[in-house]
Amino acid sequence: MDFKNHDLVEPFDVPGIRYAEKPLELAPELHSVWITLDNPKQLNSYTTQMVKGVILGMRRASNDRACVAVVFTGAGERAFCTGGNTAEYAEYYAGRPEEYAQYMRLFNDMVSAILMCDKPVICRVNGMRIAGGQEIGMACDFSVAQDLAAFGQAGPRHGSAPDGGSTDFLPLFVGIEAGMESCTLCEHWSAHKARRLGLITKVVPGLKLNGEYVPNPLVETSRWTDEFGDVVHGEFLTGEARAAGKALLKQGVVDLTRLDEAVDELIGKLAVTFPGCLSKTIASVRKHKLAHWDANKESNRAWLALNMMTEARTGFRAFNEGGRACRDADLLLLRRRLAQGAVWSPELVEELLEPAHEAACAGATS
Repeated sequence: MDFKNHDLVEPFDVPGIRYAEKPLELAPELHSVWITLDNPKQLNSYTTQMVKGVILGMRRASNDRACVAVVFTGAGERAFCTGGNTAEYAEYYAGRPEEYAQYMRLFNDMVSAILMCDKPVICRVNGMRIAGGQEIGMACDFSVAQDLAAFGQAGPRHGSAPDGGSTDFLPLFVGIEAGMESCTLCEHWSAHKARRLGLITKVVPGLKLNGEYVPNPLVETSRWTDEFGDVVHGEFLTGEARAAGKALLKQGVVDLTRLDEAVDELIGKLAVTFPGCLSKTIASVRKHKLAHWDANKESNRAWLALNMMTEARTGFRAFNEGGRACRDADLLLLRRRLAQGAVWSPELVEELLEPAHEAACAGATS
């Protein structure tokens, strides 16, 4: 049969995005589509061009008649995605609200493309899922994570609000108070805590020590409930226990075999459902996300664009210019200056950036 082509554009390569088909073992004429954020040196943060690639990839997979499910993941072992590309934000969009509004139109379209994909979308969480990475991850229908992954937000700590989906989606997953805690305090959750709170579908081990899988040594593991290592609380360790965990972590190797097996298992289960009934069920469950997303995405886009003149301009520059030594602006100084009646100005921004600049200089000379 000669099918009509419903794609908007012919397939082409987009820098930073890998699009691949993986045949099903039990039915090789069917396949899953893997869309991979391929920017591992910057923890798979998405550039403007990569956002376009995700949109095109989701549309292409939707129209793929032999596709059973989409797997959305990141390259490497450290991160699924840590959000928007901070260098691009700081060096191009900071101080340009009109440009950022155009960017946020693309970002909103990316989230909507995931939510409107005609195939079930599985987030394969191969590492950190932070900030905008958390948001596009929550837009997916399922999340399967290796237990070294961390989940969380960054907005209020770095000059933004998590209004690219987290303020809409997170309370639906974990409730109002846990969602409030994550969105405001920006403290990371372990994969085990994320699973306990209902944020993700499944956790599997990712660390091998002496050839055997072991639980994440940075996480409190008071009781195991199955072979994949679900735990009761899953809080990150602190102090000396965390230092000991880091030392143990360095002795092991990351092996994502179990993660891929769990993803393939889920795809296999989806494949043995009636496709029309599956699509309708997914669309019906997605309605709860879409109701909040569609109600707020445009007003959030407008605010996020305007914020590029003030707090985002400061926060993104501090993160980008401070390097690993210090990525924070002087937030207590900001509160004092505003209480004294200061107005936003280039001079105020530079004053707030001094800790980051000093840390960068210290790191360069050490």
